[in-house]
Amino acid sequence: MLAPMFKAKVIDTFSAAHRLYEYQGDCERLHGHNYRIEAVVRSEDLDPMGIVMDFRELKGLLKGVLSELDHQYLNDLAPFKTENPSAENIARHIFTRLSPLMREPVTLSEITVWENDTSCITFTP
Repeated sequence: MLAPMFKAKVIDTFSAAHRLYEYQGDCERLHGHNYRIEAVVRSEDLDPMGIVMDFRELKGLLKGVLSELDHQYLNDLAPFKTENPSAENIARHIFTRLSPLMREPVTLSEITVWENDTSCITFTP
């Protein structure tokens, strides 16, 4: 039997411009998105208050990571100097930055990056 698992999710946004090299289409030109980011944490255990993680704390941690990307030309940032700032790579970057900020027993489960209302990518290690 599987152990019970609790998941908590917060959502935040940031705006940025980018271009995708070698895309062979419109996205190769400079353009921008109002990205919506979903961060999901998980834990088998609840803290003494009966919660996975304080939403306010998780929102603050996510906001700190997203502030590094907000209103930037993503191609100029160090993480995207050698790889395209695609939604996939943005999701992995956010996960990599946010994951070490978690405290046991809570772990970061996944990051979803929405480029618009109908298109998203989810990164789960």
